[in-house]
Amino acid sequence: MTSAHVSSGSGVSSGANVSSGTAREGRAGGPRHGRPPASRNRPRSRFRLPPRLLPYLLLAPAVVAELIVHVVPIAVGIWMSFRELTLFYIRDWAKAPGKGFGNYRVAVDFDAAIGKDLLTSFLVTAGVTVLAVGLSWLLGTAAAILMQDRFRGRGLLRAAFLIPYALPVYAAVMTWGFLFQRDTGMVNHVLADQLHLTGGDRPFWLIGGNGFWALVTVIVWRSWPFAFLVLMAGLQNVPRDLYEASALDGAGVWRQVRHITLPALRPINQVLVLVLFLWTFNDFNTPFVLFGKAPPTGGDLISLHIYRASFLTWNFGTGSAMSVLLLLFLLLVTAVYLIATSRRRSAHA
Repeated sequence: MTSAHVSSGSGVSSGANVSSGTAREGRAGGPRHGRPPASRNRPRSRFRLPPRLLPYLLLAPAVVAELIVHVVPIAVGIWMSFRELTLFYIRDWAKAPGKGFGNYRVAVDFDAAIGKDLLTSFLVTAGVTVLAVGLSWLLGTAAAILMQDRFRGRGLLRAAFLIPYALPVYAAVMTWGFLFQRDTGMVNHVLADQLHLTGGDRPFWLIGGNGFWALVTVIVWRSWPFAFLVLMAGLQNVPRDLYEASALDGAGVWRQVRHITLPALRPINQVLVLVLFLWTFNDFNTPFVLFGKAPPTGGDLISLHIYRASFLTWNFGTGSAMSVLLLLFLLLVTAVYLIATSRRRSAHA
């Protein structure tokens, strides 16, 4: 009786343990060879993005931002250029009457005052651009070549060269404005009082014809560190073995620069000159901070001239027409430049 009772009790206990173990296995996900878990029976999503659409999906935010920031304002500006948008219609500018190509005819009528002033501003801008881009490229190239050799203090000198490029444009140009003051500026103090190069006279640098040279000086001071940085990076890819081999063959510094450095930098110079040209021709901050809203004739860059024609006379239709003409000119110059450089590159190849 006792042993049977114990046996039956053991059997009941074992059965209970097996049952509880089975229940735990069921709660844990079922046995290995039993029913698959419910998560495996869930239907897979039928939506799969085609691989060809992924690049367009990634570019979509940039395209939308480009439309909002550039394309839409350009389209509105072109629309405004065909409207008589003056002070009388500024409150409800969408109802401004159409003018056709009348604003363009006013802008290119070089016998009238508006067209003559625009032509003068264009010529001044072209002169400033040619001098500023040429001097910036020349100084940047010379500095980049000189900084290739190792010497003590080279890193500190490189950092010092980049200070004009790193400074905020308003702070830098305002400082130059103080330097060009007639009575208290350092430029006249050095040129007139110390070096006696002006015959004892203190010239006006911010008014009259000298404004042209003051503007060129400031633009070159701000632009040449960028050229130096780009060209210095490009020279890192030129093997030093070429210079050593040419030196053994008797080539001097000038022949090395002419036959090794400049050909190696030709692709970089093609892009650099175009970027400097576009930056300088469209520069607004430098003349505006240096001269204010009423620049001299020698410092009247075309972007500042269009600003005055639009916001000071409240003739936004004519100002928009001038902006469109400037855009077309820059597109034409860029296209001609790219075609010419690509043909020259293919000819050398």
